[in-house]
Amino acid sequence: MGNALGNGHTAPDDEAPADDAAAPAESKHDEPDHASEPAPPAAPPARPSTPSMTAPVAPSAGTTSPGIPVPLPANAEKKWYIVHTYSGHENKAKLTLLERVRNANLTEWFGDVLVPTESVMEVVKGQRRTTTRKFFPGYMFVQMVLDDRTFHLVKNTPKITGFLGGTKPTPVPEREITGVQTNMSEGKTKPKARVVFEVGDSVRVIEGPFANFQAKVEDVKSDKQKLKVSLSFLGRPTTVELDFGQVEKA
Repeated sequence: MGNALGNGHTAPDDEAPADDAAAPAESKHDEPDHASEPAPPAAPPARPSTPSMTAPVAPSAGTTSPGIPVPLPANAEKKWYIVHTYSGHENKAKLTLLERVRNANLTEWFGDVLVPTESVMEVVKGQRRTTTRKFFPGYMFVQMVLDDRTFHLVKNTPKITGFLGGTKPTPVPEREITGVQTNMSEGKTKPKARVVFEVGDSVRVIEGPFANFQAKVEDVKSDKQKLKVSLSFLGRPTTVELDFGQVEKA
């Protein structure tokens, strides 16, 4: 016993080694080991969308759609209406309107679109020239079945300002449209003179046996495009009937 205590080199049996004391205590809150956890299940594949059972919506007027043409009601009747356009843009308005009608699948709701014109003959520097003149500048006639949809399709067309009669347009009687179509046909086959002649006008004959004669207008027949003039032939006053196109104002 005395030797054991005397030399002082033997540690007590219950003293812990230095290395063991320096080792950190294991924490209860250590991070879990993710590598050992199972991977989350993969998302199921997307299911194909189920077709909607909702009824298809009819395309709005003037929009492009390859849909089925809108059928006419059984009692529908096409009538003529007067449409106001920008003056000088009647033909452009007509083409644009017809295109919008096709795009809206409403071709069965529309008929003819008329821009009434006639051929007009005028003499410029002794030369005849035929041009086309509109009967009613700034207007055209549209044959259609009128309802809210077709009304707004026409009214919202570029170069068109609306219907004659506003929001409650009145149909044009068929007999008046027939008269317009007749005038158009006659105007194409027999051009009218642009110049308006009056009794007492001084004119110069530019065609026929009396070419270059000076004359005075005695009578005007506008419906036949003819006039009677008085001229001096061989020193005697002579009355002859000429076409509008055979004279020009002096």
